Amino acid sequence: MGALRVFLIAGEPSGDRLGAALMAGLRALHADVVFSGVGGALMQAQGLQSLFPMEELSVMGIAEVLPKYRQLKRRIAQTAEAALAAGPSVMISIDSPDFCLRVAKRVKAQRPDLPTVHYVAPSVWAWRPKRAGKMARVIDHVLALLPFEPPLMRAAGMSCDFVGHPVVAEALATPEERALMAGEAPLILALPGSRRGEVTRLAPVIAEVLAQIKVVYPAARVALPTVRGVADLVTDLSRDWPIVPQIIQDPALKRAAFAAADVAIAASGTVSLELAANGCPMVIAYDMHPLTLWLMRRAALIDTVTLVNLVSETRVVPEFIGANCRADLIAPAVLALLQGAGDQQAAMALTMQRLGQGGLAPGLRAAQSVLDFLKI
Repeated sequence: MGALRVFLIAGEPSGDRLGAALMAGLRALHADVVFSGVGGALMQAQGLQSLFPMEELSVMGIAEVLPKYRQLKRRIAQTAEAALAAGPSVMISIDSPDFCLRVAKRVKAQRPDLPTVHYVAPSVWAWRPKRAGKMARVIDHVLALLPFEPPLMRAAGMSCDFVGHPVVAEALATPEERALMAGEAPLILALPGSRRGEVTRLAPVIAEVLAQIKVVYPAARVALPTVRGVADLVTDLSRDWPIVPQIIQDPALKRAAFAAADVAIAASGTVSLELAANGCPMVIAYDMHPLTLWLMRRAALIDTVTLVNLVSETRVVPEFIGANCRADLIAPAVLALLQGAGDQQAAMALTMQRLGQGGLAPGLRAAQSVLDFLKI
């Protein structure tokens, strides 16, 4: 077999994790792989030299993107030029569709024969269903994280495989790690998000929720796992919370907190699946720029944004979105879970099963799907 030249593009920490697992899978299945493109620390650890810091692309929402539009446009042009110059066997873009698909459009215009793969299907089941058709103009094959997505992608004209969700391969706490967070008093996970805008909006709401919880559980503890990009902001905004949280960046402590927590207050997103993997009951709270929220609401096709609710086909996880992201609504739901009301356990277990728990690791499945698509 000759060298397989793979040009990768990731724009978010979640994409960096997917990309790193895919790179490891490709290495395991193919003797000679050469990587280039854009990625974060995990992909760089797998041998990628990133064109520029991936963090420049980690923006979300229409209103949030506008101020950085010129810079993003320059990076789109630079990335497309680099992809063409690398002469890859395949270009694999990972999530971040606003950036990645613009790069793919430029590349396909110059090299229509270049096989293109996109990892993470657009959530056309949630909003803007026409995105799949537009994507099919520049993408040939899709790697889907959710089991109900392949028929939607195939209907739009792309080949697609369900490769499993990466959450099923993430390490859970060992008994020794779990003991690090053990205690008699209830442990609450506060998860205000991984983007600065998310954290800024949600942190004050969580503070008000904790004030109400402290009345009922004076000894309650709070753990706040966070990521490097927002750790300073999280520390600053949570300093005066009624229950001062333990800020966590260490992976072992994060696993311990997820395993030991009695309940979580979490921003919307894939974190709900991490919580489900650990069997941790949750409430979802999310607010965003009013313009972004208004546009998304107008286009929404679903009545829930929580992946546990969607994959399990239940509605057991309570959500407080936009105008409902208020402490007076959230606190009673958190207290109810602390007091044992509501059963999320069956839905969380079913979600993990449907996402591929117990099967081949998703990175390996994704790599095999790419090789099958390339007929290698």
